[in-house]
Amino acid sequence: MLTACHANTHRRSLIVFAVSVCVLVAVSAAACLVGSSSVGPGDLWALVTGSELSAPARNILLNVRLPRVASALLAGGALAVSGAVIQAVLDNPMASPNIIGINSGAGLAVLVVGALAPALMFLAPLAAFLGAVVSALLIFALSFGAQASRLTVVLAGIAISTIFGAGMNAVLIMAPDAYVNASGFLVGGLAGVTLRTLLAPACYILVALPLALLFAGRLNLMALGDERAHSLGMRVKAARIHFLVISALLAGAAVSFAGLLGFVGLIVPHLVRFFVGHDNRVVLPLSMLVGAAFVTACDMVSRVLFAPYELPVGITMAFLGGPFFIYLIVKRRGYSDARS
Repeated sequence: MLTACHANTHRRSLIVFAVSVCVLVAVSAAACLVGSSSVGPGDLWALVTGSELSAPARNILLNVRLPRVASALLAGGALAVSGAVIQAVLDNPMASPNIIGINSGAGLAVLVVGALAPALMFLAPLAAFLGAVVSALLIFALSFGAQASRLTVVLAGIAISTIFGAGMNAVLIMAPDAYVNASGFLVGGLAGVTLRTLLAPACYILVALPLALLFAGRLNLMALGDERAHSLGMRVKAARIHFLVISALLAGAAVSFAGLLGFVGLIVPHLVRFFVGHDNRVVLPLSMLVGAAFVTACDMVSRVLFAPYELPVGITMAFLGGPFFIYLIVKRRGYSDARS
């Protein structure tokens, strides 16, 4: 009976993987073709196969569409895996990269640059990454001081987010023009991303993603509880910090070029677990695929929904993520009431 159930779960996971890959390919191809300039499927196929391609079509695909699709894929995959890891490590279904202060640290750094050196706003991605890293380091330091329990990490993240959020408001009050310079980043969007700006964060993401997937099995042990995991030979506190470092690296690299995109790390892991269960060896790679497809699809919709005007993808995702977050709160309260 147990073997048959395991076989069914494995079969369902394979089907979901296959469907996710197909959807990801289809969405990526559609995102390369959709836009104000006319580029056909034949042009995209010619680029892929190295066939003869007109100069305008090559320029549009290589310098506009492909960098944007690549940035959506990287940001979506990184933020979704980061969220899945954080939820597993903290045993909190409503956790996301925001919970460890990534967005607030990155946002404050960008606003400071916009206020003090508006001419250097081209360094906003670097400032965002450094701000995210500083925020994560502060939380790790507080966590080490309090033995890195789940509760202390959450509380440290809330405290750092609150402090940095207050700093952002202070900068906006004292230097209102800073918001004008940094508005695109604070909302979250992929317009203007180039392959050059994408190169450095892509390297971080492509290093951190395999590390997260490689050690996904340890998250399953942590789900058994700290004492049980420790009895099975795991150094729980060190493993928790290890996974939080990976999550911070993924989220920090993603927001450095995509801005403060919200709800990816919250929505996607829940959708994945609904279909395949809670085995993190399956949840993490599938979250990467679904997250990449989700952000790419949202960005494509944002580009065409109000054409010729473009809606930042962060706004579209907020419209989707807000109701989902409310649903999680209601569902979690109903579950708590049922238990009591």
